[in-house]
Amino acid sequence: MKIQLTNTLTRRKEPFVPADPARVTMYVCGPTVYSYAHIGNMRPPVVFDVLFRLLRHVYGEKAVLYARNYTDIDDRIINAAIESRQPIGAITAEFERAYEADTAALGVLAPTFKPRATEHVAGMIALIEKLIAQGAAYKVATGVYFSVSADADYGKLSGRAQEDMQAGARVEGEDDKRHPSDFALWKAAKPGEPQWEAPFGAGRPGWHIECSAMIEAELGSPIDIHGGGIDLIFPHHENEIAQSESAHNHPLARLWMHNGFLTMDTTKMSKSLGNVITPRELLSHGWQGETLRWALLSAHYKAPLDFNEDMMRAAQASLDRLYGAVLRLKDLEAADVEPPKAFIEALADDLNTPEAIAELYALATAANIAKKPADQAKAKGELLAAAKLFGVLQDDPEHWFRASFGEAAAEIDKLVAERVAARAAKNYAESDRLRDELAARGVEVMDNASSSTWRRKG
Repeated sequence: MKIQLTNTLTRRKEPFVPADPARVTMYVCGPTVYSYAHIGNMRPPVVFDVLFRLLRHVYGEKAVLYARNYTDIDDRIINAAIESRQPIGAITAEFERAYEADTAALGVLAPTFKPRATEHVAGMIALIEKLIAQGAAYKVATGVYFSVSADADYGKLSGRAQEDMQAGARVEGEDDKRHPSDFALWKAAKPGEPQWEAPFGAGRPGWHIECSAMIEAELGSPIDIHGGGIDLIFPHHENEIAQSESAHNHPLARLWMHNGFLTMDTTKMSKSLGNVITPRELLSHGWQGETLRWALLSAHYKAPLDFNEDMMRAAQASLDRLYGAVLRLKDLEAADVEPPKAFIEALADDLNTPEAIAELYALATAANIAKKPADQAKAKGELLAAAKLFGVLQDDPEHWFRASFGEAAAEIDKLVAERVAARAAKNYAESDRLRDELAARGVEVMDNASSSTWRRKG
């Protein structure tokens, strides 16, 4: 199976060919754990989870090494600790646990490695020493900075010329750096802040150096794929490239991938703007994790995606359609088959999730119209195999339809049982009345010869 992916560095879709098919490496920038992640923060882990699943399907589960980090030292973490009067470790541990719970609820597989920045400071110090020795970095009173002018191809990922760089504007506390575009590798120690001893002075690492050191420690370099949100192209990923490639004299990653923004009312979702909603809030209001996952995959990963309730309802209806097909065949064992070729080809074509969703619909239709037991078993097996690769249909179908009704599910069960009894007694007027009452509650009843099942009405 040939996989094609869009490479941000070359600005084109190209065949993905790992350096070693027996050791496929991928790194995705993870969260800074200072508060709860919002739903927009969930797009990268969900998108790259699909890629992780696809790579494992093609190359084998043991062949794919995936690292997603935790940034557990940062100005925002320090500020959160000061405001809450808690140790920094307490802040980061709380929100790391929350992130783990949120991603798990959305069906995200655990990466192979989950390094924390604070566990790799020694590697960061060694990398900074190497850059200073090479003349690519310099020490001043406020810390150690990377000299952008020493990197002739700085800007190749973002396409920005050095003279146009915006992120290099003067920052408070960095007045002694030589050029506005130079960025901090190491921040000199300040009272009340965490610090580590280093040959170039006590302090703490800058943001960009963290990922370079963690990649080298966990996966080595060059890695096959480096991913993240589009907002990380500049300055974070641009700076990762500059420092890593200056130090090692070879590419950091062979292919760069970036997902588009999640917006709310066409405005980028961000904590600073206050237009955010968290996965845990959505889950607490009755939305299911797979619904959130489906919504995040409903558009191509490169495209912007506007978050709204209509999108969520459409995602729920789509999953109801698929779960309904599985529920109809609940008493039939699924055939042990691979995902169909057309579905795999959709994902292999630059993670074309809208096309993959269309293939899932087709598989559900095939399961619904199949008549012979062998055909039904095959159709059910293909639907479940494809859905597993997509990270959905992992719930029991009856539980799925009950879940969004909460405590009302028990009452619905009672009404459905009364209707089964009415049908058995040939009391069709009562049966119809109960059916109408259930429909008014948003419930569709599916009858067979001796019993009935129910689901949320689409």
